[in-house]
Amino acid sequence: MTGFLVQGGSPPNLSVTTDKIVDDAVTLAKMAPGTDGNLITYDASGNPAAVATGSSGEVLTSAGAGAPPTFSALSTTTTGPDSIQTITSTSTWTRPTGVVKVMVYVVGGGAGGGGIASANCSGGGGGGGLSIKIIDVSSISTVACTIGAGGAGGVGASAGAVGGTSSFASHCSATGGVAGVTSTGGGAIGGVGSGGDFNSYGGTGNQGGETGGVGSGTGGHSFFAGGAAGKGSAQAGSNAVGYGGGGSGAASTGASLNGGNGFAGVILVMEYK
Repeated sequence: MTGFLVQGGSPPNLSVTTDKIVDDAVTLAKMAPGTDGNLITYDASGNPAAVATGSSGEVLTSAGAGAPPTFSALSTTTTGPDSIQTITSTSTWTRPTGVVKVMVYVVGGGAGGGGIASANCSGGGGGGGLSIKIIDVSSISTVACTIGAGGAGGVGASAGAVGGTSSFASHCSATGGVAGVTSTGGGAIGGVGSGGDFNSYGGTGNQGGETGGVGSGTGGHSFFAGGAAGKGSAQAGSNAVGYGGGGSGAASTGASLNGGNGFAGVILVMEYK
């Protein structure tokens, strides 16, 4: 080594070790130049490495052990839908621009409550069934939608009418509730969904009370609405007021009274981009 005379021994150790550096003695001026905006990290071998410069508004994201972190745009993804369509009549759903998936809720129509023509109480109609399904619509432009009608209440000594079936084309569907009957104890079951990721029955319409016209059966509920309230002595049935709800039965002390009407079904389309 030029400039040193070694006599009878090993050359001196001239390496720079941490014990030879005074604490806080290395200033920024002593560090090697880098790129504006870069950060320093350590790689899997423990060696220093530079993190590439990010763009304005980006955040630093860890890639876990063995890989350097990187800058990336802050995610603006939301957990809710980008838009919602409520379909209340038979029609066609058209995919909005950019929408790639939908979650559909299909509810059948509520059934009508039973009528009565004697000192008796009739039962309520069943609520519409439910089907829920997530569908990839990236290659679909339109879907035919059918909305099941609400069943009419029974006239006099007759049962009500069943609720209609709602469907989102062939993807999934839900039947309407079963009609309330014209006798004591005549409750009716709800409709049921099919083809969905989740399918369920609508609520059962309650049976009528004891003879003598002391209380009719309430209508069955749906996923979105309750059924019509039961009636007391000498009253016609109540109409349902919410999607898929069943109409209530009538309570008579002898006169001819009609049951309440069920409410039509509905399709709710939650749209995601």
